[in-house]
Amino acid sequence: MRVQIEVVVWRGEIAESRHRVHAALTDAEGRAALEGGDLVTTYRSAAKPFQVLPLVERGHAARLSVTDEELAVMCASHTGAARHVEVVRGLLGRLGLPESALACGYHDPIDPQSLARLREHPEERSPVYNNCSGKHSGMLALAISEGWPTAGYEQPDHPVQLAVRAAVAEMAALPSSALQTAVDGCSVPVFALPLSGMARSYARLAAARADGGARESALARIRQAMMTHPRATGGAERFATRLMEALPGRVVAKGGAEGLECLGVPEKSWGLAIKVEDGATRAVGPAVIEMLDHVGLLGDAGRAALETLRHPRLKNVAGLEVGRIETTVRTLSPAAS
Repeated sequence: MRVQIEVVVWRGEIAESRHRVHAALTDAEGRAALEGGDLVTTYRSAAKPFQVLPLVERGHAARLSVTDEELAVMCASHTGAARHVEVVRGLLGRLGLPESALACGYHDPIDPQSLARLREHPEERSPVYNNCSGKHSGMLALAISEGWPTAGYEQPDHPVQLAVRAAVAEMAALPSSALQTAVDGCSVPVFALPLSGMARSYARLAAARADGGARESALARIRQAMMTHPRATGGAERFATRLMEALPGRVVAKGGAEGLECLGVPEKSWGLAIKVEDGATRAVGPAVIEMLDHVGLLGDAGRAALETLRHPRLKNVAGLEVGRIETTVRTLSPAAS
């Protein structure tokens, strides 16, 4: 089956903007339920569950007594809320590292309360507020656990990043050499691979058994941490968090910058990767929800819980409703594709 996905932004009855969307849906063995998925794009923060995999798989998370909430924050693009910052500071304290050890840099948090506080107290700005500070704490934990230097842990030739690259490639069933690389927003390497590889990784995350081998049990723990702590994995403002809260126990989700969202569906052992071609974040939620319904994974309860995210209403600065966002998913015939 091949589908055509388009998200349309309407102003009144005028089609003001259109976003073309790519999708890949596979099982854990890489069998595709959708044709296509060959678009190569950057994994961005959707790779985080697999960037933390070496720490868990090698037993270091257990030896460090990492909690599920802490593990969820390591997988997070968090909003810099007080609890996120508290968890990251707790991790760094156990590692005996200062906040300055984080190579991700500072950016303003999304959480409104944290943002207001830092505007009043700019001297408190710290890289712990970076949405990737949990991931970086996990990378520092891996370095310390393996006896590697913490200095330069973000560099592509550091053992931490080599281990991460190998894990990401293996999860996508690709050779490490096939991954294109660049520098992510938080200064660590970012990988480019086909959407189908991302979907397969999330299918394996969804299918992993807690009683399996080291890798499977590690994936099962990562999945459980994310699904049990969706707010730690993102925050109230994050689409992935709202999706996991609306469908508790049914999906594990993680977004990435530039219009990327990846999901695992445990009940089907499926992985779904969605990429908005022009990188528009506003198109992600409607496209994901429409695709979940298209493949029969929502049901009446899911449709009701996600309606406002599926069909967002647009308001102007005066609060007047001026438009809406709608998504169409068309199944194409072989001739049309």
